[in-house]
Amino acid sequence: MGYVLNGEELETGEEDFLLEPNFSDEIVEIIAAAENIKLTDEHWLVVNYMREKFKEDGHTPNFRNMLAEMEDLHPGTDWKKKLYELFPNQPARQSARVAGLTKPYGKGGY
Repeated sequence: MGYVLNGEELETGEEDFLLEPNFSDEIVEIIAAAENIKLTDEHWLVVNYMREKFKEDGHTPNFRNMLAEMEDLHPGTDWKKKLYELFPNQPARQSARVAGLTKPYGKGGY
């Protein structure tokens, strides 16, 4: 399954991750709809965090690091619970997919 953005089909690979990252806001809306996610400001907070980490590090963080950094950046929220509410199908992976990023590394890869 590919995603169509402005009439162009974007290539996807395993688990419907984009093969090349796309940082447009439109792709987030398209992928979120395909994932049955209704975007809120909190979703966008996580999407923008994931995109920044990808730009900085060349990959997205694993769940443990994601959780720790979200707690540091935005204290006062139970981020473990919140991330599973926002992205119920493996938050670190599903948020990366919705953000228009490539497939994250596997367990212990970084």
